[in-house]
Amino acid sequence: MLTVLPKFRNCTCIARKYSSAVVSSTNQNENIEIRKLKFPPKYQKPRQVWLENLDTIEETKLGLLDLHPSIFAANPRIDLIHQNVKWQTLYRYVSYAHTKSRFECRGGGRKPWPQKGLGKARHGSIRSPLFKGGGIIHGPKSPTPHFYMLPFYTRLFGLTSTLSIKFAQDDLHVVDNLEIPTEELSYIEELVKSRNWGPSVLFVDDTDIMPINITAATDTIKHFNLMPVYGLNVYSMLKHDTLVLTRSAVELIEDKLLTHLHKNDTRAVMSKFKVDQQ
Repeated sequence: MLTVLPKFRNCTCIARKYSSAVVSSTNQNENIEIRKLKFPPKYQKPRQVWLENLDTIEETKLGLLDLHPSIFAANPRIDLIHQNVKWQTLYRYVSYAHTKSRFECRGGGRKPWPQKGLGKARHGSIRSPLFKGGGIIHGPKSPTPHFYMLPFYTRLFGLTSTLSIKFAQDDLHVVDNLEIPTEELSYIEELVKSRNWGPSVLFVDDTDIMPINITAATDTIKHFNLMPVYGLNVYSMLKHDTLVLTRSAVELIEDKLLTHLHKNDTRAVMSKFKVDQQ
């Protein structure tokens, strides 16, 4: 022990900088209102996330926000996520593969040979499926839509599972708003690069009228996309590496999803889907 102690006296501690985050002053933290969760959880603690800014390239922590565990800490049902992705890729797909039946083929109107006397099998048309160049039996007909409607709660739990996975993987960030000081392309690219937000980013706000600067800056970048809350879906969240929500978007998402999770009358949403229903 006596031989080890002198070695520790000569050691120096090296502090490494693991994050570029700069914690804001206490005055700014006091301006952050504490969120009151709708339908407070009884047996789970609220999850917390940093509220960040977009007005500077350097990341600034404005405060901590509570997130509802039923939305951002739900059981990640991979099977429901797969069903949502499959549904989203198929419901707008239309197949145009088409084959002709015997009545659509040209020719074949007369009987090819007499019924009796030649020793051949009897036939009534050369466009029979038995002949080369004849019709196709049970072939595909166009247009063939692949539309179907996924059950309501399968879609709902797909959203909660995807949001929970994004939060667990640290790919979900919350900002105060989408206001940036300039519409230059280099600003938003440098901001995303400095914060390690991944190659593709999805910005979500509570309304479809976005700030003009971020709209102009992301207009020519295909992997930076803006989306309102009412268009948020499983496929888009999985397609982008990072999901950036505004504080108002978080409140609207929780309000909508929690309302459906805690509603008493589910007959309207559980009924069979009709194409012409409102």
